[in-house]
Amino acid sequence: MGFVTPDYGTIFWMVIIFGITLFILKKFAWRPILTALKDRENNIAEALASADKARKEVAKMKTNQEAILDEARKEKNEILKEARELKTKIIDEAKTTAHAEGLKIVETARLQIEAEKTAAITEMKKQLVDLSVLVAEKIIQQEFKTDKNQEKLVEKLIKDLKFN
Repeated sequence: MGFVTPDYGTIFWMVIIFGITLFILKKFAWRPILTALKDRENNIAEALASADKARKEVAKMKTNQEAILDEARKEKNEILKEARELKTKIIDEAKTTAHAEGLKIVETARLQIEAEKTAAITEMKKQLVDLSVLVAEKIIQQEFKTDKNQEKLVEKLIKDLKFN
């Protein structure tokens, strides 16, 4: 026959060879191929499930991360607020302490000036008394150089004593 139409004998042998090949493949290769395909299908399903699970975990972690960042920002703001309040409190305390110390120093200086003033006045009075005594002594020495003046003074003092 020709190249286009096969002969009946060739068709017979092709069917027998195809049947034998099919039998051998079914007996020895079909189960392992199906098992491999099922295993591959299970692996792909597990990989998809784990990828979905991982995606959900990533989304959950992202949400947790945002919550943690928000909490950290809140804590940072609270700490900064407390630090500002503490700074203000320390500055106010320092001002109050400095004012009190200043008043204390001024009061101490005022008391010291007052004490020195009193001491100077006392010293001046003492010097005035000493000067007065010295002047009186000089005057009395001058007046009592003569005996007549001394007798007059004694008589006057006696007279004054009698009336009192």
